[in-house]
Amino acid sequence: MRAHQTNQRTLDRLADERGIALIISLMVMLLLTALGLALTMTTITETKITGNYAKGTEALYAADAAVERVMQDLLTVPAWDRVLDGTTTSAFIDGLPSGERDLPDGSRINLTEATNMLRCGKVTTCSDADLIALTDERPWGPNNPRWQLYAYGPLEQMIPTETINSGMYVIVWAADDPAENDDNPLKDGGTPTNSDPEGNIGKGVMSLVAHAYGAGGVRRVIEVTVGRTDTTEMERGYTGQRGQDEQNRRARKAAVQTPGKALTSRSLGLSSDAGFVKP
Repeated sequence: MRAHQTNQRTLDRLADERGIALIISLMVMLLLTALGLALTMTTITETKITGNYAKGTEALYAADAAVERVMQDLLTVPAWDRVLDGTTTSAFIDGLPSGERDLPDGSRINLTEATNMLRCGKVTTCSDADLIALTDERPWGPNNPRWQLYAYGPLEQMIPTETINSGMYVIVWAADDPAENDDNPLKDGGTPTNSDPEGNIGKGVMSLVAHAYGAGGVRRVIEVTVGRTDTTEMERGYTGQRGQDEQNRRARKAAVQTPGKALTSRSLGLSSDAGFVKP
């Protein structure tokens, strides 16, 4: 009899649904907490991605601006040999071409070590053998670029008005074009040492590489090639451009108005193939 009563009590307890609401509430709360944490993590991740993209874009524009600034200085240098051997630098510098500089992320960069890394891939002084060594990155041997520190400083100090609101630090190096065949990277357009019938194709051409450093360890690099243009050719280019501009102006005018007739209709269209981004 007692055993029967015990079994009945057990069955009654199992059938009792009191407290189930608490269990369901706890499970729902746990699920909502997990969803909230996932949403928070997603928001934090997206915010970081957006911030990193913005910093990377700013660094890219900073490197491009540094190149544009340096090109203005190169126009005033009559002989690029002084740039290639390091005796002439840009007016955009923030001190001696050596020592450490503070970067926006709180770290420091050694200008000498950074130059050595660019020249031969190590922070210590590059030997002559290192400079002419054949590697995948520097396959020109004696004509390997010997990068010279040309411009460096905070981006906000690039122009005297100090209207640039950016914490980027930029560095620009200059070197002889590796297409030259004079085996002398410190001279622009020396005498060719091989039997190239076209002469020294790299004369009047220089390579530039710009690094921009930003907060969070972001860095962007731009490498460009610049060349001298003969004054006569420049004048011809300006004259040709003016002539082309006049033709374009007349063409645009003729498309919408005929002398002596009224303008009766007009249309405007945008095409993504034209390279424009629709707002």
